[in-house]
Amino acid sequence: MTEAAGRHMAAEIDEQPDLFAGLLAERAAIQRVGERIAEHRPRFALLAARGSSDHAALYAKYLIEVLLNLPVGLVSPSTTTLYGAEPDLDGVLLLTISQSGGSPDLLAVTESGRKRGALTVAVTNTADSPINAAAELSVDVRAGQERAVAATKTYSTTLLALHLLVDAVRGGDGSSAAGLPELARATLDDSADAVEEAVRRYRFAERMVTTGRGYSLATALEASLKLAETSYLAARAYSGADLLHGPVAAVDADTAVLALCGGGRGGDSMREVLDAVAERGADICAIGSAAGNCTARHRIPLPPCPEELAPVLEILPIQRLALGLARTRGLDPDQPRGLNKVTKTR
Repeated sequence: MTEAAGRHMAAEIDEQPDLFAGLLAERAAIQRVGERIAEHRPRFALLAARGSSDHAALYAKYLIEVLLNLPVGLVSPSTTTLYGAEPDLDGVLLLTISQSGGSPDLLAVTESGRKRGALTVAVTNTADSPINAAAELSVDVRAGQERAVAATKTYSTTLLALHLLVDAVRGGDGSSAAGLPELARATLDDSADAVEEAVRRYRFAERMVTTGRGYSLATALEASLKLAETSYLAARAYSGADLLHGPVAAVDADTAVLALCGGGRGGDSMREVLDAVAERGADICAIGSAAGNCTARHRIPLPPCPEELAPVLEILPIQRLALGLARTRGLDPDQPRGLNKVTKTR
């Protein structure tokens, strides 16, 4: 497969540092939305999303629970669209996260939530979308048009937008993310050789497990999706804790494991997990700023950053890995079989 395969995905991966800079430059708009949310003093948060945006929602769940001390739930849209449930949402913050802003079920959840008393906020890459129109407040992730079917830049910019939003709710000014564009560029540049080596190692892999804890669980889930949709690889994602509660029995010498090993409590808790996985003979690739401190056969080190921002950087080499594996397997990740850019569910 030639370099032309996946050219859109490759270009959009490379855009991300500049997009982070642009989003940070316009963070005043997100700041205003965060201030409005703080004024409402929500007692609970609900998150509605699908696909990659659902993984971004899980990241937001950790941000809100850890940084705002609010309980958070993930919406099951079918309770609204199929079963007509109408719970009381007075005092609830409802965040709808959608790259396109056009999924019918998420639109229905947003409209229904607003009618039932929730403060509704849309986080999308389409400022004039139906979901934006339905929500009381909206955040534009400013990724621009994404031509590749596999979400890359829309996923990472959504993560950054969610971090800036939650930081604003707690009274922050986004300064903790100020250096992210430079860190992202360093991540892409400095990890290139290690990613290429990982492509060679896992070219013929049939089975892969992705794992992480804390904020990085979202990265493990997104990694599994990217590998499945671009390389058709049978990849399963697990929390590091859940991996030891049964699934580890299926791990053996034929299993490749992508493990998120960043700094902070989540990364620290992965060491025991990987020791156990290594005993099963698995080929472990550790990714993160603390990759050198984890049991692994291959490592993709990343620059250190605050733990709550690590998922924005962690996903970058994984996107490159998915792109490289697809190409080396003779596939075009810009045209995965059976997939469209926008999937509409009800």
